[in-house]
Amino acid sequence: MTASPGAAGEWTRRLAAYRSPILSRSLFELAVTALPFAALFALSWAALSVSPWIAVALSLVNAAFVVRLFMIQHDCGHGSYFGSRLLNDWVGRAIGILTLTPYDVWRRSHATHHATTGNLDRRGVGDIPTLTVAEYRERSLPGRVLYRLVRNPVVLFGIAPSYMFFLQSRLPVGAMRLGWRYWVSALGTDAAILAMLAALYLLGGWQVLVFVYLPMMLLAASIGMWLFYVQHQFEDTSWDRDDGWSVQDAAFHGSSHYVLPPVLNWITANIGVHHVHHLASRIPFYRLGEVLRDHDVLANVRRLTLLESLQCARLTLWDEDGRRLVSFGEARRLPA
Repeated sequence: MTASPGAAGEWTRRLAAYRSPILSRSLFELAVTALPFAALFALSWAALSVSPWIAVALSLVNAAFVVRLFMIQHDCGHGSYFGSRLLNDWVGRAIGILTLTPYDVWRRSHATHHATTGNLDRRGVGDIPTLTVAEYRERSLPGRVLYRLVRNPVVLFGIAPSYMFFLQSRLPVGAMRLGWRYWVSALGTDAAILAMLAALYLLGGWQVLVFVYLPMMLLAASIGMWLFYVQHQFEDTSWDRDDGWSVQDAAFHGSSHYVLPPVLNWITANIGVHHVHHLASRIPFYRLGEVLRDHDVLANVRRLTLLESLQCARLTLWDEDGRRLVSFGEARRLPA
């Protein structure tokens, strides 16, 4: 089978064979993530007695395990990590306390992202703000300045992640009128986070919060934002209007295969195999490698290396005529 546009739906059917989670593997992956996380947190805390900067350094290393915990929570949200929905939900909720992410609210937003990715007529939920070249040109000067500010890498990967995880997630943004479930998810997670932070303060003082907890969470949030960005914001991604859009084609052509070094691939729990994930989101992350081994064509499409991904940060606008993401400079040179 070739990786042709018309084959996207067929790939979805073929990949269903990999959907079954393996309980022993799921428990193992959870253990080798949560236990090192706890050990590094304790070591960073203990290092405060030697030097706060050693504590910060260890905390920054531990950001890797926060990212991996989030990826496990992500799989729980798709119902792919365990065979039991109840187990998926409660493990996801527990991890959400550590990742500052109310599980039920995030799950709904992320499901919307999967259902609308690459659709120019359904932007705005669970995605990176993206304008077309024509839309940008039609904006007023203040509107253009605001969009440039939002798309600035310092804001996008520095300020925005902290705002989203530390502040925006404290309320059920996007689901505030959809019932009590999302309020319970957000406020219940908030209460648990406050209890955790209070315990850390009472046991270790403000130093634990500032030198052990905060650096880890800030870096993890920025890494998470970068990963989400490069999964869909690359030059030859795919965006279409409603009449030319399908969820399978958008998944196949609008999601990257982020080829990372093995250690980074482990830390990010194979989330770089994003084209396959969007085609079949019920596949546990630890089975995505099987898919690539069994299907060479999927291993060799939508490839984006770590070095190539750095160039994606300059891409800001969707050129509907050229069907590619372009920078502000490139957009200026396009015909009106």
